[in-house]
Amino acid sequence: MNLQVVYCNHQTARLDVREKLAFSSNEQLDSAYSELKKSYPDTEMVVISTCNRVELYTVSQESETGPSHQDLAKFFSEFHQVPVSDFFEDFLERTGPDAVRHLFQVASSLDSMVLGEPQIVNQVKEAYQRATQNALCGPLTHALFQQAIRVSARVRTETQLAEGRVSIASVAVGTFGKGIFEYFDDKTVLIIGAGEMAEETLTYLKDEGVERIIVVNRSFENAQKLAMKVGGEARPCEQLEDYLAEADVIVSTTGATEPIVDVACFERVLQKAGNKTFFILDLGAPRDFEPAVGELNDDIFLYDIDDLEATCEENRRARQQEVEKALEIIDEETERFMHGVYHRATGPIIKQLREQWHDVREQEVEKLFGKLSHLDEKDQELIERSIEQIVNKLLHPPLEVLRHEAREGTPHGLLDALKQLFHIRD
Repeated sequence: MNLQVVYCNHQTARLDVREKLAFSSNEQLDSAYSELKKSYPDTEMVVISTCNRVELYTVSQESETGPSHQDLAKFFSEFHQVPVSDFFEDFLERTGPDAVRHLFQVASSLDSMVLGEPQIVNQVKEAYQRATQNALCGPLTHALFQQAIRVSARVRTETQLAEGRVSIASVAVGTFGKGIFEYFDDKTVLIIGAGEMAEETLTYLKDEGVERIIVVNRSFENAQKLAMKVGGEARPCEQLEDYLAEADVIVSTTGATEPIVDVACFERVLQKAGNKTFFILDLGAPRDFEPAVGELNDDIFLYDIDDLEATCEENRRARQQEVEKALEIIDEETERFMHGVYHRATGPIIKQLREQWHDVREQEVEKLFGKLSHLDEKDQELIERSIEQIVNKLLHPPLEVLRHEAREGTPHGLLDALKQLFHIRD
């Protein structure tokens, strides 16, 4: 079994690198899965792609059949039309128990920009479901991702990581927004996008007293659904510049592959809006606003995902004790998971080896008793028991070493040696 993850996230790569590798829609991800399946038909795969990370988990029974770190980098390069040299230094790899531990940390939000945020476990579930729908999951990825979801629930139950501001939206509104506007009840909020992040951000804004909400989305039907849920008004996206000029707070959470608001667009917005302050929260990955929009004047406060990092790091330091508890849980669960994997790998070999040696014992005892027909039943039982004990004692050292290897780490080397020595077939 060859288990690995290749990834880049907010800790290892800048946003401009992550957005080059992200999958901006399910259709694009399905297309990627289709190409991966053709190239590696015997490999299980799951992709997690969010605003903060792009990760590809792979599992193959034999290392020769699965993709390498370099193979997957080449795939990302060709699929996204990005030179490998633009991202390879930030494109990390973990294997075996380290890959398992990494996923458990991701699902438990220990690897998130906002420590303890609940959104990531839903994203992990959705990624797992998407891979399953594309027939890319197998026995090990099913076990791995189901266990990751259970570990997340355990961390949330047994620690206090989720207390306080734990989502990107809550930190953005509570920290950045309140640093710009003292009150929100007289502000107009424009939401661009109608997904989970948009809805979560609106929840915090409404808690701050926001009353007027405009929702714009490429799908007007989805905009209407969200507007109805939050008491806002849905508008068609064709007049986006007019709504930008009306807004005081702008939250953009689309999955567009290119910025939807550039400098020229926002210059026209400023001409319509006159003298006013804009608080813009760009939560898109790739970014929805050109970074230069924030430099047009001193009354534009534009923040993207990376701008949240310093605040989130303070959050992490304040919760260090809870982090340690969570890490202990994750280490325990990683060890338990790997023991299960290794037990499944060694169990059939141990069973076959025992059966093979006991078949030999039975054959040889039968031959012996054929030559010693004068022995009574009691003598035969004594001889049979003695030979059984000899076989068990001869089997004990290799099987005990195999169990020890399975406890300590991957036992593949010893498994291969035993298969060759005793002619055991898979």
